[in-house]
Amino acid sequence: MPTTPTLGQCETAKLTGTLGPAEGGAAGHVGVTLVLTNTGTNTCALQGWPGVSFVGNGNGTQLGAAAVFMRTAPHPVVELRPGATAHALLMVANAANYPTDACKPQPADGFRVYPPGSRTSLFIEDHSFTACTEESAPLLQVGPLTGG
Repeated sequence: MPTTPTLGQCETAKLTGTLGPAEGGAAGHVGVTLVLTNTGTNTCALQGWPGVSFVGNGNGTQLGAAAVFMRTAPHPVVELRPGATAHALLMVANAANYPTDACKPQPADGFRVYPPGSRTSLFIEDHSFTACTEESAPLLQVGPLTGG
């Protein structure tokens, strides 16, 4: 399976990120939808899992461990026409699942998101989550991008 889309890969500068509605979750977790929108004038493509982490301190400092990829789902090439969106399930565990000393909780400013294959990130502001600053207390899991 190719790791690079057959169309031109979407440039991070021509994508915006938002969080869509919650998708439920399991005990101690909530699922939200990570949405990437093509704001460019050309069709582009994405394939795979976005890199996601909590950021904070008002300056984009990564808080805790980056998201673990949920590799059990298929990861097709997603073609994005101008204005089209791609979605990924982002599972967020509750920081209270860990003892305070093992988590070292801190309010997050939002998420840093790296589109698949990119070394440039974008920021999604969201102050509704508490992150664990200890990498040994991972809170995030992300699925592959899908179209729609």
